[in-house]
Amino acid sequence: MLRVLVVDDQALVRRGLALVLAHESDIEVVAEASNGFEAIEAAREHKPDIILMDIRMPKLDGLEATARILANASDNTRVIILTTFDPDEYVYRALRVGASGFVLKDIPPEALVNAVRTVAEGGAMLSPTITRRMIGQFTQHMKTERNFAERLQRLTTREREVLQALANGKSNAEIAEALFIGAATVKTHVSSLLSKLGIRDRAQAVVFSYECGLSKVGGCDVGF
Repeated sequence: MLRVLVVDDQALVRRGLALVLAHESDIEVVAEASNGFEAIEAAREHKPDIILMDIRMPKLDGLEATARILANASDNTRVIILTTFDPDEYVYRALRVGASGFVLKDIPPEALVNAVRTVAEGGAMLSPTITRRMIGQFTQHMKTERNFAERLQRLTTREREVLQALANGKSNAEIAEALFIGAATVKTHVSSLLSKLGIRDRAQAVVFSYECGLSKVGGCDVGF
């Protein structure tokens, strides 16, 4: 059973999302929250597998709430950002601190359910065209203290190939076919590169690949 926390300052939106998910036999909405502080408390108390997190909320926004929750949560907790319009700098920053992707609030019910299940299984929800444009727009403006070159050198040649394939939106099966290796081997490489880079999941891997220059904006669509 997947445990989900829904966070949005608009009660109607929050309840609508919760009702959609509650209809699924393998999903349980364990709590709702209307601001970042409530989200942090609910995450601590209920330990959800997935958190649907709005960004713009009173008292404490979703960006800061995401950073605080993921800093203290287990590796099994995943955050999906909720946004009304095309993602902006706040969503980009949320991905950098550990969110596993984003969905637009007008997403069809069946797509929302799929997003929750995909992220719970270790995937990422990154809308292809929007994500590519967002990364291209904000990587040139965001300053970081991370030494990308040093971190990239930690990876083997094969791990770099896998990372670049992830950034190009390929699934494990597609990577296995392209690199002529087994799916289990791809999974091992993904786990290894995440550990070496010190990042949580595939979404952060995509952002890192573009920020360090391994992948170039304008190439393949990004998404899983």
